[in-house]
Amino acid sequence: MPFSADRLAELNLLTQFSSTSSQEGIKVHAHTAAPETVKAAESLFAKGLISQKDGGYLTPLGAEAVDLTQKLQSILQSG
Repeated sequence: MPFSADRLAELNLLTQFSSTSSQEGIKVHAHTAAPETVKAAESLFAKGLISQKDGGYLTPLGAEAVDLTQKLQSILQSG
């Protein structure tokens, strides 16, 4: 099953978080961010991956998701 546009937006947003520091968060500004990015942040928050509806910090589950996302990127780029 291919990734939906919503899942791709979530993955793209996850890649913006630092995997090396839990003290670095992001802010998704509803008035300047693309609608799909705003929706992705809200979805990641609802799933418990980030601490705020508009970004914030990664939760432990979110940190794991970022790690897996980066591994997938690395695997796909190495071919």
